[in-house]
Amino acid sequence: MQQGPKRDARPPDARQTCLRLAAIGAIVLSSGAAFAYVGGWLDPQRLTPDRVVDALEANSGVHAGFRRNHAKGVCVVGQFESSGAAHSLSTAAVFASGNTPVVGRLALPGGNPYASDSSVPIRSFALQFSSLDGEQWRTGMNSMPVFPLATPQAFYEQQLAARPDPKTGKPDPQRMQAFFGAHPETAAFRAWAKTAQPSASYATESYYGLNAFYLVDAQGTRRPVRWQLAPLDAAAAQAAQPQHDADYLQADLEQRLAQGPLRWRLLVTLGAAGDPTSDATRQWPADRTTVDAGIVVITRSVSQEDGPCRDVNYDPTVLPRGIALSDDPLVPARSAAYAASYERRTGEGPPQAAKASSHSTQAERAQ
Repeated sequence: MQQGPKRDARPPDARQTCLRLAAIGAIVLSSGAAFAYVGGWLDPQRLTPDRVVDALEANSGVHAGFRRNHAKGVCVVGQFESSGAAHSLSTAAVFASGNTPVVGRLALPGGNPYASDSSVPIRSFALQFSSLDGEQWRTGMNSMPVFPLATPQAFYEQQLAARPDPKTGKPDPQRMQAFFGAHPETAAFRAWAKTAQPSASYATESYYGLNAFYLVDAQGTRRPVRWQLAPLDAAAAQAAQPQHDADYLQADLEQRLAQGPLRWRLLVTLGAAGDPTSDATRQWPADRTTVDAGIVVITRSVSQEDGPCRDVNYDPTVLPRGIALSDDPLVPARSAAYAASYERRTGEGPPQAAKASSHSTQAERAQ
C-alpha cells in the first residue's frame, strides 16, 4: 500500500496542543449527543434541550433538514445474528438466538454535513434493532474509548467555550484551555485525543457505547453493562492521508460492501460492584467479564437523503423490555436534545444532497 508523506515527529507545543484539542472539542465533544437534562438536579429554566441545540447551531451553523449533530453520514442496513449467549442476562428478544433486522447510520460527529472526513478522528455508529415482537432497541456508539464530560451542564459550557471566534473561525485557545483546566474529568479523553488520527475507513473501527445500562433477566436481576462493536476480520485501516478526498469514508464503505458484508461482534461487558454507572468519563477495568452477544452484519449502504435511517431518531432511551436505563444523566439528556433536533430538521424537510460547488466551499470552511 502506498504510504503518504512522513509526518512531522516533533511534539506539538502547548499552543498547538490546545488548538488541536479545541478543534476536536468543538466537534467531537458533541459525539455523545446534544445534552440537556430533563429533570432532577438541573434547573430547566437554566438549561433546556433547545438551548443546547441552539449552542450546537451557533458552532456549526444551521443546515436545513440535517441533524444538528452527526450531520454527515450514510445509512446502512443488515441484521443482527444473535449467538444467544446474552439471553440468560436479558429477556430482550434481540438477544434470543436468531436474526433481527437493523437499520444503522455511520457518521461523523458535528453539525456540518459538508465537513471533510479527515476533520475529526471520531466516527460514530448508530443502530436500530427491530424485533419481531414489535419492540425496538436504539443505540449510538463512538470510536473513542471514553467520553470527555460527565454532565449535561459541562457539555453545554464546553459548547460555549468552543464557539468560533468570528475573526479566525476557530475556538479561542485560551478559553478552551481555561475550560479544560476547570474540568479535570476530561483528562482521559484529552490524553486519547492528542494522538488520535482519523482512519480511512468506517469498517475497521471499534465503536463504544460509553454510557452504562442494565440488562434485566427473567427473574428481575439487574446487571450493569456497557457494550461495544468490534470489527470482525478487518485489519485496522491506515490513517487518512493527503491523497484522500473530503468524502473518502463513504467511497471506502461502498467499495468494501461490493466485495461482501461487513461484520462486527457485539460485546457486552458486565460491570462489577463499585464500577461507575453514572460517569461516562471513567472506564471500567479491563478484566471485567465480556459476553459475545452475536454479530452485526451490514449488507448495503444507502444515501442518508432518502435512505431508511433518514427519519430515525436514534434516541438511546428507546429500549426493549430486558434493557433498562442506569443513573447516567447523559442518556435522558441525549433523548431530550435528540427530540429537539428531530423536530427542527423534520420541520425543514428532507436534507438536500450537496452540490459539488457548494460541497467544496463548505468543506474548505470546515478545515
